[in-house]
Formats: sequence, structure tokens, C-alpha cells
Amino acid sequence: MPRQITSLFYDNLRLVDADKLRRLVRAGAYEGRTGGLALGKLQANVVIVPRRFAGDFHQFCVRNPKACPLVGVSRAGSPLLPGLGDIDIRTDAPQYNIYHFGQVIRQRTDIIDLWRDDFAAFALGSALTVEAALVEKGVKLRSVGCGKALPKFRTKIMTRAAGPFGGEMIVSMRPIRRCDVDKVRALTARFPLAHGSPIHVGEPSIIGVRDLMAPDWGDAIEVVEGDVPVFWASSLTAQDALARAELAISITVSPGHMLITDVDANADAGTFRV
Repeated sequence: MPRQITSLFYDNLRLVDADKLRRLVRAGAYEGRTGGLALGKLQANVVIVPRRFAGDFHQFCVRNPKACPLVGVSRAGSPLLPGLGDIDIRTDAPQYNIYHFGQVIRQRTDIIDLWRDDFAAFALGSALTVEAALVEKGVKLRSVGCGKALPKFRTKIMTRAAGPFGGEMIVSMRPIRRCDVDKVRALTARFPLAHGSPIHVGEPSIIGVRDLMAPDWGDAIEVVEGDVPVFWASSLTAQDALARAELAISITVSPGHMLITDVDANADAGTFRV
């Protein structure tokens, strides 16, 4: 699809509610990024593992709630997440990564034929949830709507391991105007299920990030004069831990292509029993 048409389609989707947006994704009518869409609704990363690893992965999320805010867990063998909406996890994200022994071997727009009776699915709140709210409050985000994936970096902050899952925390970065930093801190703190407030503001080397123009994942975004680099814990931490565990098979949504839920974006973490 030509870039101009894609951009116009994306702009129209900003007006679409969560349920209709999921139905478009389920029908294969939208395969793009979800940042800035579904204002007021929680977006979620998804990790799918065989049942025998589910207990360890659940514990990894519990031990690292800032990076892996757990908002939903399926019953083993069920692709449904009824606590998050009318959701079929096999079809309702725009794109999936398929891992084989820690390596992404292909990407799919649905995983119907890959689903197994011993799979367990985990939904983790995504920081993309807050993009629409930030834009609504007048915060300039150069990454929204331009087809770029947020830059993400491996840090020197270690997670608390569980079973085969562990490694460093991964963070996302957004350049924020210096005059907006306090507003952004306060606003994102209202979204605990979407990683909440930043884990670091300012000098990247303090958390082990050497070069902002060379992200480990995603696309580089220049920090121009008047901007400050602001870092949030990322649920890509879970995907990285999954890759390190080198399971024979595991599945995630592709970075930036999140599951749209019916949950209010600023819901309290105590709302969920997972």
C-alpha cells in the first residue's frame, strides 16, 4: 500500500473504537503499528509459551512489574482473554513474531494454524497506551504516526530471574521537550499498567545506553536542541528474556503491533487478578 494511503488510513483509525479496531485487525484489514490508536484503552504486548514454562514466566513478570506489567493470562489451551475484551489472541494483533530456540524465524498476521492445546498466553501492558493521551495533552511526539518504531535499548539494569527467564531491562526512549518533562512524568504515572512513570530522564550512559542513534531495536529518533531523552521500562524486556530462554517454540506480538484491549488505560493495577 503506498505510504500516503497508509498514512491516511492510519489517521482515520484514530477515530475507531477498540472493538471495531480489533475486528479490522481480525479480518486482515489492518496490519500496521498501533501507537496513537484507541485513545483511552490499554494496549498490550503478548507472550505465548508452552504450559510447562508458564509458571516460570508468570513469576518473571511478578518479579519485574515495572517492565512486565501483567494484565491478563489465558487458560492453558485457550486463545481467549475475556478479562480484556472479546479477544482471540490468535488473530487480534496486527503482527506476530514466531521464535524457534530464541531466534525469530518468521512473522505472521495470525497464528491460527500454529496454536496448540498446551499454549498459555500472557498480556503485558504497553507504553504505546499513553501516546494518544500525551498527544491530547499537547505533548509533541515525533514518533507517532510517522511509521517509525520507538527506539529501544538494552540497559545495565538487571531483572530478577525466574527459571530460564532473565537478563537486562530493555527501555524505550522518547525525546520530550524540556518544558514538558514534568507534565509527562505526572501523566504517565497515571498509567501503572502501561509501565507508569519513566525510569530515567537525561544522561543515557547512567543506565548503560551508549549511543541514542544506535538503538538495539526500533528506529533511531534524533534528540534535537530543547529535547531531553526520557526512558520507560519496556515489555520488550519479556521478549528478550524469552529469546534468551531458547524455547523450542514461543510467540509474541511484533514490536509496535500491540493487542488493543477494552480495559481503561489508567485502570489501577489492583483491578486485575492474574
